[in-house]
Amino acid sequence: MTHDKIPWGLLFFMLLLFTGLWAQQDAQYTQYMYNTMSVNPAYAGSRGQLSMSALYRAQWVGLDGAPTTTTLNLHSPIRESRVGYGLSIVHDEIGEGVVQETYIDGVISYSIETSRTAKMSFGLTVSGNLLNLDFTGLNNFDQEPIAGDNIENKFSPNFGLGFYYHTDKFYAGLSAPKLLESDHFDNANRDANQVQFLSTERMNLYFITGVVMDLSGDMLFKPALLTKVVRGAPLQIDLSATFLYNKKFSFGAAYRWDAAISAIAGFQISDQLMLGIAYDKETTDLGSTRFNDGSFEIFIRYELLKNFGNLVSPRFF
Repeated sequence: MTHDKIPWGLLFFMLLLFTGLWAQQDAQYTQYMYNTMSVNPAYAGSRGQLSMSALYRAQWVGLDGAPTTTTLNLHSPIRESRVGYGLSIVHDEIGEGVVQETYIDGVISYSIETSRTAKMSFGLTVSGNLLNLDFTGLNNFDQEPIAGDNIENKFSPNFGLGFYYHTDKFYAGLSAPKLLESDHFDNANRDANQVQFLSTERMNLYFITGVVMDLSGDMLFKPALLTKVVRGAPLQIDLSATFLYNKKFSFGAAYRWDAAISAIAGFQISDQLMLGIAYDKETTDLGSTRFNDGSFEIFIRYELLKNFGNLVSPRFF
C-alpha cells in the first residue's frame, strides 16, 4: 500500500530523544522460536547439526523511517563433545541511514545430560556493538535541525550468559545476552537550550519455555512463552500457539501483551530447508493509524544434515 511520506519513524525516534533517555533494547522477533540463539546463547548446538538461518523484520510498514532488522546466524555442536558454538550478526536500522547498529556475537555452549532424554546447557556470548548516528537526518517538530557530532562505528564490547534445558517435548531457558550497561553517547552537558539526551545499553533478561503435545498421528501442538524484562521499558510477554502438520507445515498465532497480535506460518521444504513468515498487527494507538500496515518477518533455515547425521530426536523447536 502506498502512503504519503510522513516521517513517523523519525518522529518516533525523536520522541525517545526528547524524553531524555533512550533505553536500548535487543532486537524484537515474532519468530524467536526459530531464532532462539539470538536471545539465548545456551541454545547453540542444540539441534544436533550445523544450522544456518537468516531473518528479516520490517517494523511498522508504511511509516517512513520505521525500524528494520536483519539477522544472520549459524550454530553447531562440535563432534564427539559436549560443546557447541555459534556466530550471530544482527543489523538494526532506523530511518534511511540515520541510526544503524550492528551486533556481532560469538557464542559457546556446554551441555550436560541430566537424564536419558534431557539436557541442561550453559552458554556464553561475547559481543561487540557498532553504532552509527547521523544527526543531519534528524529534525524536530518545528523543522529545526538537531545539532550534534555524528557517531561513526563507535564500538562497545559486551558479554552475556544463558541457561537452556530441554527434552524431546519441553524446553525452558533463562538468559541475559548482554550483561554490561554502557552509555553510547551523552550530551547532558550541552547548552540547556539544545536537545539533551542519553543513549544507554540496558540489560535484557529473557525467559522462554514451551511444550510439544501430540494431538494425533500427524498433528503436533506447541504453546510457548517468551518474557523479556528491561529497565526503562514495559514488560514484554509473548504468548504463542503453533501447530505442526505432517512434520511439514506449521501455522499458529501469537499475542504480544498490550502490543500486537501475530499470525505465523512455516513450511519444511525439505529435510534441510525451512521457510517461515509472520505478520504483526499492533494493538496500540500506533496500529490504528492509516500509515501503519503492520510488521512483517521472513525466516529461512538451512541445516547440513549430512555432516552430522540425522537428529537424534527431531524437535518442533
